[in-house]
Amino acid sequence: MSLMGIDVGTTGCKAGLFSETGRLLSLAYREYPTLHRRPGWAELDSAEVVRLVKAAIGEAAAATPGDPVTALCVSAMGEAMTPVSASGDILGPAILSSDVRGGEYARQLEEQMGQAPFYNINPNILAANYSLPKLLWMKDHDTQVFNQAWKFLLWTDLISYLFGGEAVTSYSHANRTLLFDLQREDWSGALLDWGGIPRDRLAAVAPSGVITGTVAASLAGELGLSRKTKIVLGGHDQCCNALGAGIIRGGKAVCGIGTIECITPVFDHIPPLDAMLRARLSIEHHVLPGLYLSFIYNQSGVLLKWFRDVFATADRRLLAEDADIYDVLLAEMPEAPTELLVLPHFEPTGAPEYLQDSAGVIAGLHTDTTRGTILKAIIEGAAFYFYESLEALRRLNIDTSAFIATGGAAKSDVLLQIRADVFGTPFVRLKNTECGVAGAAMLAGIATGVYANAEQAAEQFVDRDRVFEPGAGNHERYVTHFERYKRLHPNLRELLGAISRDRIQGQAVRPEQERENEI
Repeated sequence: MSLMGIDVGTTGCKAGLFSETGRLLSLAYREYPTLHRRPGWAELDSAEVVRLVKAAIGEAAAATPGDPVTALCVSAMGEAMTPVSASGDILGPAILSSDVRGGEYARQLEEQMGQAPFYNINPNILAANYSLPKLLWMKDHDTQVFNQAWKFLLWTDLISYLFGGEAVTSYSHANRTLLFDLQREDWSGALLDWGGIPRDRLAAVAPSGVITGTVAASLAGELGLSRKTKIVLGGHDQCCNALGAGIIRGGKAVCGIGTIECITPVFDHIPPLDAMLRARLSIEHHVLPGLYLSFIYNQSGVLLKWFRDVFATADRRLLAEDADIYDVLLAEMPEAPTELLVLPHFEPTGAPEYLQDSAGVIAGLHTDTTRGTILKAIIEGAAFYFYESLEALRRLNIDTSAFIATGGAAKSDVLLQIRADVFGTPFVRLKNTECGVAGAAMLAGIATGVYANAEQAAEQFVDRDRVFEPGAGNHERYVTHFERYKRLHPNLRELLGAISRDRIQGQAVRPEQERENEI
């Protein structure tokens, strides 16, 4: 018998099949594009994503035809909601957190309620990143779709519902909407009323790890699964990632390096709200009962994909099918730290800054600057973004003496060594770096009685591979370089804000008008 973890991310999805001893039996991946219909917009074609999720599941299941899947569980990105009909028809795209729409509604909520009173209900910093501002934008600007929708579902709810389970979302995902009361563990009546969002147009809420149904008979054959396969409620991807890395107690942090790079500290209680608000950090439920976590994150992985697509198009055409373009590009990087400075604000940032009106910067270019040097500087700039927040974690009693690294990029020795050099702390790689799918599979096993608890599951799944220590002298050089990095945004804030705002001036076309124009 085996367990399946599914990870629905911003740029791609994975399906991983695991034995009960935690061995990865098969892993399938599908990539999908981000749609940019207008400057500043960022969407996913939800119907296409669902199709690719099914394809990944089918491929992973086909690798072990004699080993039936007991249960599946989904780890997924936060915030992005899909409007659906009661029959499961997808009515529109999912608006991603990096989309600039909705900022005016976040500002209105802060003006009318206040950040601190709001934070006492839903401990997030008010910004356009979250679901509520996107829903309100849709309500005002895409009224036809908003009114037609039976429910607005996050990705765990959507997959559960379409595959045969109930439309249920986890506490961790519900928190990303700005509509969830953390301490009451339910939708907030006050916040629903403020936004004019009826409760019945959202999924029910439940703790991660509950069984929401079984795979529909009509779908089982297509997926290569049994009709007895149970669907287990997963959670926000960073929470599942922490579980898959073995972070099952408070006081530790994991560094997930994927499309979204995220440092996730875990707490064994709700941390002091005033201290977390001062640090501009969110709080949400872990996928394990009694634990909570927070995030410092940015779109770092998107920058590598952007670099690949812009600067390596010809290389990709010439490479053999089984070659990895990232291996080629990383091999071009110089060994020593670069002298370039990169401000990684290519998309709206996450915690703790939540910048919507900035832009990326690559500074220090000369005619002898190589492609490999630019790539390494991008990776360094992304690492500096997180290094700036380490002191805030220490003040919250989070151990920053070492970080467990997870995600697809954690397979790269070069990427982990740069982070160890910048942070001045060891980075630990696990034998299985795909901790999002692993954490989801662990939840599936706990829910179905394969494991008595998270400790037992972690014993089977979590095993260290290698520790990357800071290189001699490199951290000192990076500390000096970091002092220059810190001056970039303050000195360029006004200019970058103007550039960003000018770029999105033409975005205010109503989707109804766009559809009429297409006709």
